[in-house]
Amino acid sequence: MNAERSPAAAPDAAAGQVEWPADLLEVGHVVDAWGTRGWIKVAPDAAEPAGLLKSAHWWLRPPPGRPGAQARRCARRQARRHAQSVVALLEGVADRTQAEHLKGWSVYLRREDFPAPARDEFYWADLIGCEVFARDGVALGQVIGLLDSGAQSVLRLRRPPHEQATPAASGERLIPFVDAYIVEVDLAARRIIADWRPDYD
Repeated sequence: MNAERSPAAAPDAAAGQVEWPADLLEVGHVVDAWGTRGWIKVAPDAAEPAGLLKSAHWWLRPPPGRPGAQARRCARRQARRHAQSVVALLEGVADRTQAEHLKGWSVYLRREDFPAPARDEFYWADLIGCEVFARDGVALGQVIGLLDSGAQSVLRLRRPPHEQATPAASGERLIPFVDAYIVEVDLAARRIIADWRPDYD
C-alpha cells in the first residue's frame, strides 16, 4: 500500500496571464540554479517524481511578493534525477541568471500527465475527499490530507460531525496508510475501508 504525494493545491488563474488547467497539482519547488546553462534544481514533493520526469509541460508560479513575476507554462526539454532532487532544462530558460530567477517558484503538473500508478499505489491527490469507513460500516471521517512520516504515509481525516460535537475529541483522526489497516480503496466510489475503530484513537 503506497501513496505517491501530489497535493491538490492548484494555483489561481489570476496569478498570471497563463490559462491554468483545472487539474493542476503542485509537485515541488525550485531550490536553485544548477550549472551554468539554464538548468534548475527542483525539490519534488514525492519520493518518486515520475511526473516531473515525463510531463511535456511544467507550470510555474512565483512565490508571493515577487514584483513583476508572472506565472508561466514551460515546455520541459530535459529532466533527470539528481540524488533526492530533479534537475531540468526548460524552454525559455537559457542561462544561469534566468534559472536563478526561478528560485522559490512552485512547480505544477496536470493530473492527466501523471504516469499510471502501479497496483496498490495511489496518488495523494486522488485520496483527498474519500470517505473512510470501518469494516462494519461505521463512518470514520473524510480524507483531508496525508502525512509522510518517512516510514509510512498517514491519512488525515476530518471526523464525522457527531464526533466533532464531542468536546474531548480533536477535529482530526490519523490512520496509517498501510496494508495492516487499509482493507480496500475504491477511488470510483470515493470510499476507503479501514480496519479501524473510533475508540482506537
